[in-house]
Amino acid sequence: MEHFYLSLLLLFVSFVTLSLFTLFYKHRSHFTGPNLPPGKTGYPMIGESLEFLSTGWKGHPEKFIFDRMTKFSSEVFKTSLLGQPAAVFCGAACNKFLFSNENKLVTAWWPDSVNKIFPSSTQTSNSKEEAKKMRKLLPQFLKPEALQKYISIMDTIAQRHFASGWEGQKEVTVFPLAKRYTFWLACRLFLSLEDPNHIARFADPFHSVASGIISIPIDLPGTPFNRGIKASNFIRKELSLIIKQRRVDLGEGKASPTQDILSHMLLTSDESGQYMTELDIADKILGLLIGGHDTASAACTFIVKYLAELPHIYEGVYNEQMEIANSKAPGELLNWEDIQKMRYSWNVACEVLRLAPPLQGAFREAINDFIFNGFSIPKGWKLYWSANSTHRSAEYFPEPEKFDPSRFEGRGPAPYTFVPFGGGPRMCPGKEYARLEILVFMHNLVKRFRWEKMIPDEKIVVDPMPMPAKGLPVRLYPHKA
Repeated sequence: MEHFYLSLLLLFVSFVTLSLFTLFYKHRSHFTGPNLPPGKTGYPMIGESLEFLSTGWKGHPEKFIFDRMTKFSSEVFKTSLLGQPAAVFCGAACNKFLFSNENKLVTAWWPDSVNKIFPSSTQTSNSKEEAKKMRKLLPQFLKPEALQKYISIMDTIAQRHFASGWEGQKEVTVFPLAKRYTFWLACRLFLSLEDPNHIARFADPFHSVASGIISIPIDLPGTPFNRGIKASNFIRKELSLIIKQRRVDLGEGKASPTQDILSHMLLTSDESGQYMTELDIADKILGLLIGGHDTASAACTFIVKYLAELPHIYEGVYNEQMEIANSKAPGELLNWEDIQKMRYSWNVACEVLRLAPPLQGAFREAINDFIFNGFSIPKGWKLYWSANSTHRSAEYFPEPEKFDPSRFEGRGPAPYTFVPFGGGPRMCPGKEYARLEILVFMHNLVKRFRWEKMIPDEKIVVDPMPMPAKGLPVRLYPHKA
């Protein structure tokens, strides 16, 4: 009997050894070929994902990039991220190459986690096709004429937001409040939702969805991926109820066909006459709400942080905004002309976006073998471009750690160096929408308060967007009437 158990144990050890060998061999085989970029591939399955993510958790996402650029003396290096062989492209020339070759040599790629968090994308075709459809739907709602109409709505919601969440408070925590503001705006403009209590029902799970999208796709209780899936299922159910009600309201003439993106999605068919299913619409609205909510709330939070730290910058923003505020009649809302006068404020916002880009970078996939900078990139490899590789580089931005809004005066930074919204055909279609909601936030903030940080050296974490570890608590000092 003892001999039997020993044989069984040896068989088991042999099986595990063979499995590990196969795993390592398969992992290594992805990285064989002539003239591949220099770099490390890490462990099977995991690759260098933990190091890539952990530098962000520690508040220095650029460290992963710059350490390897220095070590390999190259602006292109190979690695393994999120279970995929990958090449990281750094610098303006790399950005230009990737952005200019969209749908020629490269195409957008999302980790498997995206398809699991947005399940309709696997049922209809895939996340790439869904994104293309979404981009066709958006221009009508993000063109200049539509955006100009949004400004007064944004100002109204901003006033209500500051009245309910900031005024009368001695201390506030900025990040959750900024998320409430941007989410309220997105719900109003995309879904015509007004009731704060209704909006609050699915506001909190959105952070879990965003964190789950860019995470190691391990679906076990307690993991970010698992929390992201649960949160997206919850939000989707809430959205389905809203979609069903809107369909009824449209049928009864209680809702307008042109009032928002939701009505448009319900009433628009594709080339073959097919209408989107409720699940498709829920997923697209979910993606829109994430895109129109998380990135802008991070930007607004860091604007508050830097204005607290730099009184002379605050003073410039305050003077510009008060000149606009004093030109308005009582109760008059902001308009397009007012936004155009906020030049210094937008330069400040751009410098914030340079130092704390909400979009840290994005993935592409090689759709053909190609050569770049003398390196071979095999078809199927994933490519990652990093905003920090230019934003924090002294080559493109002298004294990169210094906060200097004047970088954006005149012609501004060199092409492909300032990329908080991406670039090329895949530049964020909501860039101008984000500019408006950020400037309306700044206007309503500085005309009401000065403030100071309550944790002077609060740590910044990136998961997947930058945020202050404690949410940026500040002490408010209302302006005297």
